[in-house]
Amino acid sequence: MGRLAFLFPGQASQSVGMDRFLWDYPDAVDFLERIDEMTGVHKLSSIIAEGPAELLTRTDNVQPAITMVSLATMNVLVAAGVKPEGTAGHSLGEYSALVTAGVLLPEIAAKLTRIRGELMQECANRHPGGMLALIGISLEAAEECVVEASSMGPVGIANVNSEGQVVISGARNPLNRAGVLCREKGARKVVPLEVSGAWHSPLMKDAAKGLESALDDAGFYEPEMPVVSNVTADLIRSGDEAKRLLREQIISPVLWAASMQKLRRSGFDTFVEVGPGRVLQGLMKRMEGVRVFGTHDREALEETIKTLT
Repeated sequence: MGRLAFLFPGQASQSVGMDRFLWDYPDAVDFLERIDEMTGVHKLSSIIAEGPAELLTRTDNVQPAITMVSLATMNVLVAAGVKPEGTAGHSLGEYSALVTAGVLLPEIAAKLTRIRGELMQECANRHPGGMLALIGISLEAAEECVVEASSMGPVGIANVNSEGQVVISGARNPLNRAGVLCREKGARKVVPLEVSGAWHSPLMKDAAKGLESALDDAGFYEPEMPVVSNVTADLIRSGDEAKRLLREQIISPVLWAASMQKLRRSGFDTFVEVGPGRVLQGLMKRMEGVRVFGTHDREALEETIKTLT
């Protein structure tokens, strides 16, 4: 068996009650009991457990919510003997990956994701926009559509998730125009994402600037294991580099496919999606020669622990 990496999901992986089964694991309870205290979000634990979904989906709530549930799940795995040798996280998930790699303390990640969510929500309120997932179209074709549509306003590539799956982000009119152009170029599906703003686009410039002071005030440590950056699809070499890249990440495309190729070239062939949802599992299963596990419910978590210990 090759090396094991933990992967952490981003927004759109949430669901009301996503923490429910974790309360049966003592190693998760420490995080779950302190959700409101660690994040500073009033009644966030209740929003996670009971909803409503519209409130949970709001980015200033969902970012710290997914982070805390992911870290609680990670605690369960490590306590059971499932220990990673490397890690990465998709967008928001990069904060949990940095905790896993020893770059951030859990308390700091909880606060930073709350601040990040608040800043991004403020940007979204001032500069409304959205995101579209494009299925069955090449990156090159998507880029051509985005360039043409950008004459109407800001729109760009937000995520390169896999071969044939690209996400675009921007203001409503140019985004919708880009979606139409992508259909004309042969995209099998153009799917609006359940997000409240145009993440990873120039519309988030103010959020990136606002996050800078919070990042400067936070303690960053040297990585204890390989951790791959969304921005560069390369290893993060230092705490200072991690800090700089987290700021850039808000307005830069998530190079997920290239990040996973970096882990594969580094000898990783076993991957666990740590946290809610199964988005990353679906993307990883398209890669040859890898084993992929989940933790999205009790059955998946128990199977992962049983197989990897």
